[in-house]
Amino acid sequence: MSGDDSLRVVFARHRWRLLLAVVLLLVTMLAGIGLLGLSGGFLTAAALAGALGAGATFNFFSPSAGIRALTLVRIASRYFEKLVGHDATLRIARDLRVWFFRRALPLAPARLGGTRTGELLARLMSDIGEVDGLLVRAVGPLLALAGSALATIAVAACIHWPAAALLLLLSLLVGIGVPVLAVRHGDAGEAARALHRTRLRALAYEGLEGAADLAALGALDDWRARVEGAARQLAGDDHRRRGRLIAGNVLHSACAGLGLLAMLWLALSAFQDGRIEAPLAATLVFLTVALLEVAAGCGLAWQALQSARISAARLRAIVEQPPSVVDPASPHSLPEPPATLSFEQVVFAWPGETRRLLDGIDLQLRPGERIAIRGDSGCGKTTLSALLLRLWDPQQGSVRWGGVDLREVAQDDWHRRVAWLPQGAPVFAGSIADNLRLGDPQADEARLWAVLEQVRLGEWARHQGGLSAWVGENGATMSAGQARRLAMARALLRDAPLMVLDEPTEGLDVDTADALLVDLAQALGPRSLLMITHGHLPEGVVHRQYRLQSGRLMPETGEVRSQVIEPS
Repeated sequence: MSGDDSLRVVFARHRWRLLLAVVLLLVTMLAGIGLLGLSGGFLTAAALAGALGAGATFNFFSPSAGIRALTLVRIASRYFEKLVGHDATLRIARDLRVWFFRRALPLAPARLGGTRTGELLARLMSDIGEVDGLLVRAVGPLLALAGSALATIAVAACIHWPAAALLLLLSLLVGIGVPVLAVRHGDAGEAARALHRTRLRALAYEGLEGAADLAALGALDDWRARVEGAARQLAGDDHRRRGRLIAGNVLHSACAGLGLLAMLWLALSAFQDGRIEAPLAATLVFLTVALLEVAAGCGLAWQALQSARISAARLRAIVEQPPSVVDPASPHSLPEPPATLSFEQVVFAWPGETRRLLDGIDLQLRPGERIAIRGDSGCGKTTLSALLLRLWDPQQGSVRWGGVDLREVAQDDWHRRVAWLPQGAPVFAGSIADNLRLGDPQADEARLWAVLEQVRLGEWARHQGGLSAWVGENGATMSAGQARRLAMARALLRDAPLMVLDEPTEGLDVDTADALLVDLAQALGPRSLLMITHGHLPEGVVHRQYRLQSGRLMPETGEVRSQVIEPS
C-alpha cells in the first residue's frame, strides 16, 4: 500500500474539525484561567477597599464586566468544544473502520487466515477505540495546555517577570516532567494490556460461537475458567495502569503544592517590596492555581497518547502485511467467454514449508465442462481452488484463462468471471432476498424464486413468509443443509462463466444431495464447473472425476494417465 492510505491520512481528512476542537479547548482553558485570575485580583481589591474605609476607591466595572464576559465565553466555548470534538471523533471512528476494512480485505483469506476472528474483532473494536480519540483525548489537550501555559506566562511576565520564570518551570515540570516520569515504563504495560484485552475478546467470541459444542463436550467449565483467567489478567493490567496514573497525580499534587507556595512567597515579597500592587499579587497566585488545575489532566492525556500509539501499531501490524498476490502495473485484458481454464505444470508449497502440495499439475477445463476433484484432507484440493481464484500464485507453472496468465490480469477482472461457493459459506443476518442478492444485486423477485426452486428451497421460503423472511444471525432459523443450499443459490445467481464449488453437499442427506447435484448440473447451462467433494456424485453430474494424491492428479479409476482432460 502507498503512503496515501495511511492512518495519518485518515486524521488529515478531518484536520479542520480537529483544529477547531483544539482552538475551542484552548479558549475554554484560557477563559477558565483568566476567570480565576481576574476574580482573585478583583476580590482582593474589593476586600482592601472595604478595609481601608469610605475614602478608598477601586475599579469595579471593568473587572466585573470582564468576569461576566469570561464566564459566557467559557460556557459557550466548552459547549462547542464538546460538540465539535465528539463530532470529529465519531467521524474519525467511522473512517478508521472503513480504512481497516479496505486495507484488510485484500489480505483475506490468504494472509488473514492465520488470525483468530476474535483477535480481528478486538483490533476492530478496542484498538480503533483507542486510536480514534488520539487527537481529542491526547494531542489536543496537550496542545491546548501548552498554549494556555504560554499565555499565562506572558500575562505573568507583564506583571512580574520572576513570576513568569516560576510559571515556566512549573509548566515544564507538571506538563512534561511528571507525566513522562509516570508513564516511562508504560509501553510494555500498554502492550500487555492490549494483548490480554484481545485474548479476552477472542475467548468470549469463540465461546459464544461454539457454546453448543462446548456444552456437548462438557467443556463449559474449562472455558469459563479460561475467560475468568483472561479477565483477571486484564483487570490486573488496568489496576497497574491506574496505579501509574495515581502515582503521577500524587507527584503532580506535590509539585503543585510546592509551586503554589513558591508563587505565594514570590508575590508577597514583590508586594512587600512595592514592586506590584496587592490585587496583582493575588492575580499571580490565582493564575498559578488555575494553570495547575488545567494541568491536572496532563497525565491522563499522556497515558491516552501512549495507549493510542500501541493500538495504532497493532492495527498496522495487520493491514501492512504484504498481500499474497499483487496486480500487475499494466494488467492485460481477459478474453471474453467461452474460454478454457488451464493449469500448466503448476507447483505450489505453502510459505515456510518444503512439501509440495501441488507438484506439476496439468489440467484443462473447457467451456461447459464439469470436473470433480477428490482427495484426502490436506492433500491440496482447497489449495488448487485458491490458485484458481488467485488468492495465491504458483511458485512454478501458470494458471491461464483463454491462454492469458492470471498473474498478468487485474484480480477484480478475473473474480468477475468466477462464482465461488466455499466450504462453510456464511449466511448473513438479513432476509432471504438480502442473502441472495449478494450474488446479483439487480436480480428481480422472479429470478430469486427461480433459483430457490433450483436448489429445492422454494417451499421452505414460502413457508417462512417469502423473500422478506428473516434468516437470523448465521442462518439461525435454518438447518445446516438449508443454509448450504441458500449459499449455493447465491452462487448460481452470479453471472459468471466458471463456478467453483468446495464441498457443495456438506450437511445434506444422500437423497437431497443427489437431487441437488442433478439440479445443479441442469442449472449450470453453458457454465464450466470445478467441484471439490468427498461425496458420491450421481451419474451425469460431471464429465470427469480426478483424485489429487501426492501433489498429482489421477483419474478416479486409479489408472494413471494423462492429466489433460480430453474434450467430451
